[in-house]
Amino acid sequence: MSADDEPATVPVTLYTREDCSLCVVARETIESVAADLDAVTVDIDEVDVDTDPELAAEYGERVPYVLVDGHPAFKYEVDERDLRLKLLAAT
Repeated sequence: MSADDEPATVPVTLYTREDCSLCVVARETIESVAADLDAVTVDIDEVDVDTDPELAAEYGERVPYVLVDGHPAFKYEVDERDLRLKLLAAT
């Protein structure tokens, strides 16, 4: 496979916190969609907002919060169809 044939890598940042059931569902959704896409490699960075006082102040209880390619994409729920479209648009 040449460099031109390699899938584009799209960063996805998932802001979470401990004991957040919606965060678990969001991660599973992101992983599931990523596994279905051949044209995109998804680089997931999961960040626990409670480990950083600034992030805790910014996001508080508003997790999961997802950025796709550095842009706000989802809060609380990740829609599979919308995520697929956002990932493909980011390439």
